[in-house]
Amino acid sequence: MPVPSAAPASASSSSSSSSSKFHRARSGGARDERYRSDIHTEAVQAALAKHKEQKMALPMPTKRRSTFVQSPADACTPPDTSSASEDEGSLRRQAALSAALHQSLQNAESWINRSVQGSSTSSSASSTLSHGEGKGTSGSLADVFANTRIGRSWDCSWHSVLCSSSPGVPVSSRVSTKIQQLLNTLKRPKRPPLKEFFVDDFEEIVEVPQPDPNQPKPEGRQMTPVKGEPLGVVCNWPPALEAALQRWGTTQAKCPCLTALDVTGKPVYTLTYGKLWSRSLKLAYTLLNKLGTKNEPVLRPGDRVALVYPNNDPVMFMVAFYGCLLAEVIPVPIEVPLTRKDAGGQQIGFLLGSCGIALALTTEVCLKGLPKTQNGEIVQFKGWPRLKWVVTDSKYLSKSPKDWQPNISAAGTEPAYIEYKTSKEGSVMGVTVSRVAMLAHCQALSQACNYSEGETVVNVLDFKKDAGLWHGILTSHGLKPEAICPCATSPEAMTVAIRRPGVPGAPLPGRAILSMNGLSFGVIRVNTEDKNSALTVQDVGHMMPGGMMCIVKPDGPPQLCKTDEIGEICVSCRAGGMMYYGLAGVTKNTFEVIPVNSSGSPVGEVPFVRSGLLGFVGPGSLVFVVGKMDGLLTVSGRRHNADDIVATGLAVESIKTVYRGRIAVFSVSVFYDERIVVVAEQRPDASEEDSFQWMSRVLQAIDSIHQVGVYCLALVPANTLPKTPLGGIHISQTKQHFLEGSLHPCNILMCPHTCVTNLPKPRQKQPGVGPASVMVGNLVAGKRIAQASGRDLGQIEDNDLVKKHQFLTEVLQWRAQATPDHPLFLLLNAKGTTVCTATCLQLHKKAERIASVLCDKGHLNAGDNVVLLYPPGIELITAFYGCLYSGCVPVTVRPPHAQSLVATLPTVRMIVEVSKAACILTTQTLMRLLKSREAAGAVDVKTWPTIIDTDDLPRKRLAQIYKPPTPEMLAYLDFSVSTTGMLTGVKMSHAAVSGLCRAIKLQCELYSSRQIAICLDPYCGLGFVLWCLCSVYSGHQSILIPPMELESNLFLWLSTVSQYKIRDTFCSYSVMELCTKGLGNQVEMLKARGINLSCVRTCVVVAEERPRVSLTHSFSKLFKDIGLSSRAVSTTFGSRVNVAICLQGTSGPDPTTVYVDLKSLRHDRVRLVERGAPQSLLLSESGKILPGVKVVIVNPETKGPLGDSHLGEIWVNSPHTASGYYTIYDNETLQADHFNTRLSFGDAAQTLWARTGYLGFVRRTGADGERHDALYVVGALDETLELRGLRYHPIDIETSVSRTHRSIAECAVFTWTNLLVVVVELCGCEQEALDLVPLVTNVVLEEHYLIVGVVVVVDPGVIPINSRGEKQRMHLRDSFLADQLDPIYVAYNM
Repeated sequence: MPVPSAAPASASSSSSSSSSKFHRARSGGARDERYRSDIHTEAVQAALAKHKEQKMALPMPTKRRSTFVQSPADACTPPDTSSASEDEGSLRRQAALSAALHQSLQNAESWINRSVQGSSTSSSASSTLSHGEGKGTSGSLADVFANTRIGRSWDCSWHSVLCSSSPGVPVSSRVSTKIQQLLNTLKRPKRPPLKEFFVDDFEEIVEVPQPDPNQPKPEGRQMTPVKGEPLGVVCNWPPALEAALQRWGTTQAKCPCLTALDVTGKPVYTLTYGKLWSRSLKLAYTLLNKLGTKNEPVLRPGDRVALVYPNNDPVMFMVAFYGCLLAEVIPVPIEVPLTRKDAGGQQIGFLLGSCGIALALTTEVCLKGLPKTQNGEIVQFKGWPRLKWVVTDSKYLSKSPKDWQPNISAAGTEPAYIEYKTSKEGSVMGVTVSRVAMLAHCQALSQACNYSEGETVVNVLDFKKDAGLWHGILTSHGLKPEAICPCATSPEAMTVAIRRPGVPGAPLPGRAILSMNGLSFGVIRVNTEDKNSALTVQDVGHMMPGGMMCIVKPDGPPQLCKTDEIGEICVSCRAGGMMYYGLAGVTKNTFEVIPVNSSGSPVGEVPFVRSGLLGFVGPGSLVFVVGKMDGLLTVSGRRHNADDIVATGLAVESIKTVYRGRIAVFSVSVFYDERIVVVAEQRPDASEEDSFQWMSRVLQAIDSIHQVGVYCLALVPANTLPKTPLGGIHISQTKQHFLEGSLHPCNILMCPHTCVTNLPKPRQKQPGVGPASVMVGNLVAGKRIAQASGRDLGQIEDNDLVKKHQFLTEVLQWRAQATPDHPLFLLLNAKGTTVCTATCLQLHKKAERIASVLCDKGHLNAGDNVVLLYPPGIELITAFYGCLYSGCVPVTVRPPHAQSLVATLPTVRMIVEVSKAACILTTQTLMRLLKSREAAGAVDVKTWPTIIDTDDLPRKRLAQIYKPPTPEMLAYLDFSVSTTGMLTGVKMSHAAVSGLCRAIKLQCELYSSRQIAICLDPYCGLGFVLWCLCSVYSGHQSILIPPMELESNLFLWLSTVSQYKIRDTFCSYSVMELCTKGLGNQVEMLKARGINLSCVRTCVVVAEERPRVSLTHSFSKLFKDIGLSSRAVSTTFGSRVNVAICLQGTSGPDPTTVYVDLKSLRHDRVRLVERGAPQSLLLSESGKILPGVKVVIVNPETKGPLGDSHLGEIWVNSPHTASGYYTIYDNETLQADHFNTRLSFGDAAQTLWARTGYLGFVRRTGADGERHDALYVVGALDETLELRGLRYHPIDIETSVSRTHRSIAECAVFTWTNLLVVVVELCGCEQEALDLVPLVTNVVLEEHYLIVGVVVVVDPGVIPINSRGEKQRMHLRDSFLADQLDPIYVAYNM
């Protein structure tokens, strides 16, 4: 009679491939088959055919070809201004690129058709290589300067002076045609209705999208739990699985228990029941008695051990498994680690650690194959505990003594083994199975499958886990292949349902054709309308014998579903897992679920186990599984299954593009919703065109069939996705790589425009409240009007002899007589040696000689303008005073850069023309340069005005020094290029010059015994004033450090400050950034050189922008160790209309900081928040307002004053405000509006104000004794971007972007035709270029609620930066549109 037998001990012959490599290949195929359905493929083809009629013209991304870099270069560099003081290598590279561009752009579209050499990946690799030769950066400091350039570009981009109204460049370039294509694509109506958020008065509230009234809803009654057939009662059922093994091992020792087959199907080894019993016994004895000493055994019953066996050795695994059971230690089977950092290996290590595992069992062959260190030890796997490895081959085992017997008790709830399970997020948990559950499960399986003695089972599953550990599917009974549904089992619930072996006359398997749309709402509807979006599912048989099953809602409390609703299958029986090892909380939610009804009260007492499978119970109690909880993607409230989306992707004809079965689908959470990401492996021979074609078709197919948008579709090179042990794709690891930016795609397509439908509504500008009402409102609320002022000049007593001189020229003459030998200026070179000094008398004498040359050689009259073209130094200062002595008006201009004349000379030319200069004063070297052949290539050299070189001056006295008739006469012109590319010159009168010098003298307490160090560009703004004017006025000594000298000696500025014990030093942001990045890791070296900054009282950054708090903080923090006081660093604020509004100075309270809410700032509101608040921005006060300066905050539209802590334009009134713009066309209205404007209301005094063009606010701050009005600058109005009705400051978006990936060196944003364009400099390897696209898109969406239109990845040093360290975004925009950037990659987001 047939004896019932426990399944794993039944005569099961298990075939397993002989090498794990083969196993991988096969399992890939198997995975593929599971998705293959001819019906589905036909549906996808039909959907795509529909789309073909409306052909989409998506702009294809632009990828740099390696041919660009390698082509020979004879042509000249294009007029590109990003390279004033870069190393020559990069300039050569630009020339080469432009030449290649000229050749390749003859036919704008030919580049698309040209086939790529090898493949996209090889092209990016080769371009990385060729870069090395092209760039030619020499010297050790080259690396340091890769990211920080001082005055890297020329202050230029003057085109907009002439055509400031023009929206951009002519639209002939390839970039523009692509943007046009993108705009046309985006104009298409979106399919899903726009479920919008509502804008609350104060802040956007995330509204749940309104449900579609037509969506299907479940209509059935509440389901009742389904019972399986009762378990049969068998008289001689063994009390434990180990007892069964003992019985068969002794009574039927010769019966085959397991036969392993090789790849060809030949038997390799047959294990009999007798052998299995004797070898397991030996192993159990060895484990308990031979590993330690008698008093200190290594293993005790109940300890956990790891089983590490390869897939081609089921025999050894089986022996080890039963050996552990007999020794009463708990086996934890895991995969053989292949490398130190396997995908998911760290999480396995965490499981091993939390199980307290110190011992791993393996075979001798497997141990030899493990990765070793150089000295032959097994490597320490990442995240793993330290393990002792034990080899279980027979020859190493000790035979047990006759009297030794294993302890076999009746099966109870103690753990038998632990099976690992990877969750959706990638964490690994151990499902603990008790001995009684193991026994009950075997009984249920044997009954369900009618197993009897002597049958053969073929198992092709992984025998270490899940169903494979239990048995094989009975193909010998002619079962349909659908029974191999991987969804019939789960680690937690074990076998959930199984189709019974086919008996002649039994009903055919059930099959349901469901509507995909219904499924997405969790409702079962038989598909009728659209045959393309149907899902065909096969049943997985009936509930296991002796169990119960119910279906509960997948999210929220375990509420029972209705009969026509999809939910998570839950099972209750003795034969399930009992807990996740060591995780009590998670265990409760999974293994101890009591279902509830719709009112929330529990149904029954019986706890259920969640199986992690989604499905329903159909007619005749057949169980249907439609997917896994792990593969569930919930987008805008609708549920999609990752496997279904994979199936749709595979059904798109992909022979030439991607590998079948190597597709991963997961969702990432961006901006309050899940977004679908599809990643596939691209074949090496696929062309760009094919890939792009395939990607567009996949997007269309998924959209048609699942009615859901794909957020990002990425193709990665073959074999680069992280693998699971059996060769599938490790989804959670892939997702992690994607979010960390380490996936390295070779093609990417983002579609945020089509799938992000939950943005807040664009802000509608409300008709503003009038200025009078604002004023009254503030009065009623008791708020002060936002104004602030420096100390009153009238009340400051300074018994100063300087004050009696009206003009700076008189001060210089007086000093030359009173203190002729007092040194005013010291100029240092890169080595820190003084190369030139000027005492009061020397400066006076030299100025006289220059003045006489101007009169004799230049034949100039008083009032003529003279351009001074000098490198930073003392010659510039003498030439300046020479002009004043002769009555001419000096205009200081940065000299052109010899290596990039084409870029820098046109700006010089422009200023010479705009200022109507009658003469140019310069050095011999620069004079030769201006007239050289190279210069002629850039500008017309014949039309220069008189050029005089001042190197050798005749010793001739000036007959008479010019004295201006009134202080309102013009002293000098200050020309500068704004970051938006506007060239403006402002007029500075003698009165303004004296007023400014006096204000700075008072604020910084400057007098003749003082020394200050200046490391700034001396051509415009406050930098020029400090370099040329202040010393002469106050008599202090200025140590001049030209910033470009730092490029060859980073220590120069700090060592000078330390050596001369300087109390006050001035620098620019570019200098500070250079020191922070370049010297950050060399503080010890600075200490060794004896550099000490404890002498510094004020270190002032001269700027015309919002203070860069993070940079000044990191500078202070870094150099704290060499004595820099945390209070020393501060910033100034000035603008075109008034070059110095704030400056910290020596006394007075420290600058204060506040945190403001970024969201409110976009609405032009200031809302103060606490540190650490989400979306908060740290702002610092820009120094103290200078004496004699008054500021008021004004609404730029109504021109009415605003209240304290309100955002508005900063207006200034002071004796040193410039007297107006100096332009060719004197635009009177602009002049009056910017320089002499009145408040529209509430100012009885009718003060004349100048508009700075900057937004900011004033806030009364500080403790009672120290109360002052702090001015906070937010940013220039010109630079702000108006998007979706909100006002954005580019720097805020750029800060977010720069934080997203370590390889982003610099970032700049601008808009073009309402599209936001983000340019990032990549300082890593070129493979990372495409990683940045999704990261940039995500962060801008999350933090700024904006969709990026174009992402441009470029080399370091491409974003032009002016001498003040400010980005020239408009200039960048023009280069981008004119196709001059040579980007590594341009992605056009759909």
